[in-house]
Amino acid sequence: MPRLPFFFFLKKNYNISNMGNQTTIQKPPEHLITNFQALKELPSSLDQTQCVIHKHEILICGGQFKRACYSYHILKDEYKFICEYSPNIELKGHCVVKLTGSNGKYSNQITLLSFGGWDKHSLMMNYVSVWSKISTLRKPKNSNEWIPLVGSCIFSQIIGIGNDYGGVRAVIGGRSNHLLFITHYPNNISVFDLNTFQFIKNDTLPTNNFITYHCFVSNSENGQGQEIMKTNEEKNKQNYQMLLFCFNTGLSIEYDEDNNIFQFYKLSVCDDIAPFYKYAYVCINDVIFFFGGWNGKFNDKRIISKSVYKYSIRENKWMIFQDVLPSLLYNCTAILNEEDNDIHIIGGVDSRTEPISTHIKTKVSQWNPSWLMIVIHYWTRILKIKLGWIDELDKLVINYIINAKHFVNLLHLNMFILNISEFCMIYFAFFYVNSTKNCLLKVLKQSLHDIKIKFFLKAILQDHYTVGYKEN
Repeated sequence: MPRLPFFFFLKKNYNISNMGNQTTIQKPPEHLITNFQALKELPSSLDQTQCVIHKHEILICGGQFKRACYSYHILKDEYKFICEYSPNIELKGHCVVKLTGSNGKYSNQITLLSFGGWDKHSLMMNYVSVWSKISTLRKPKNSNEWIPLVGSCIFSQIIGIGNDYGGVRAVIGGRSNHLLFITHYPNNISVFDLNTFQFIKNDTLPTNNFITYHCFVSNSENGQGQEIMKTNEEKNKQNYQMLLFCFNTGLSIEYDEDNNIFQFYKLSVCDDIAPFYKYAYVCINDVIFFFGGWNGKFNDKRIISKSVYKYSIRENKWMIFQDVLPSLLYNCTAILNEEDNDIHIIGGVDSRTEPISTHIKTKVSQWNPSWLMIVIHYWTRILKIKLGWIDELDKLVINYIINAKHFVNLLHLNMFILNISEFCMIYFAFFYVNSTKNCLLKVLKQSLHDIKIKFFLKAILQDHYTVGYKEN
């Protein structure tokens, strides 16, 4: 049966207040209480921080009234200071995004864009890893410091108008990943061309709520598994898709790049999360996870959540895992490390309304049973394999994992410990082996760094196929 298109599940002008029956409440078993692993504490307490992932680093870019920026090394569980924002910039509700594309001769460099907040600013940073051994002389000029955007006068003027950009959110998209979509208070969405930093369009979001400190994600970039089979012509005709949630507002947003037109569709918002905003969120494939939140009220009317919520984009349904965060939390930031399939939750404000220095992580597989497809889509993307993948192969992989005699025997004999990402990557190569040996060799080159993994793959392949593979 062919996969139904994304817009099949959307209904225009849907009465959001009547969507409570779309919610599933699931109390976690006892072992879920310990799903969160505490990591080394942040160098200082942080809330409203902005984070970007870069290889094995999480770049932590300031926070409310905190100007310092740090790099957290995922493998070392350590922090290093990068730089500070200028003393004349007071951070509160700003946004940081990582620009895509090549940085020319500096292959280890990425470009960050910081803007918005209650104190207007628009800055950029050329970041070179503080963990690298590159000498100061070989680093590009002005690296690892925030500098004003060059040639972006119009962008700076628009972003800097008034206090309308506190709690701003942004995603990068478009056919060439050259468009910056910004959603901000009170109910605006704007588009900028990142190549020229020219303003393209502004529109009004169809909501009666103020839009600030909200969830704003790209749906197009999280559907790689569904897009593999599409031709370039089909992709060029496809509208860019985003989703937004804030209080009881849920919107699917489509942007027609050719005609410069937005289309909006209302989505369901479950009753339990509708009172909240300022939650952490992360979009993984066709699922959005929400962590914590605050109802925006004070004193005895204040409610802070410690629940985890899951929204299925494909099914337009919600699920709630009750009381699973270690504590009441809001103004925290969530970011996905795709390589290890870990969600990191950084900083935030606790029940005492005090900023905290907590850094915790949790496995995606603890919350989402479709973790295998997430891994498959991740390796498809980073290896840039332009081959098809059908739902039946997902089922075959799962069945083989459950029933494979080699896998069970090796586990029982404790012959090796295999990271789940590497395990799924091996099966990914295994099911493509009939299509192309180049794909298999590409994955082997990426993953087979352990002789025990080589032994495991050899056992599987010899049991099913004959391939030209031998150990080095």
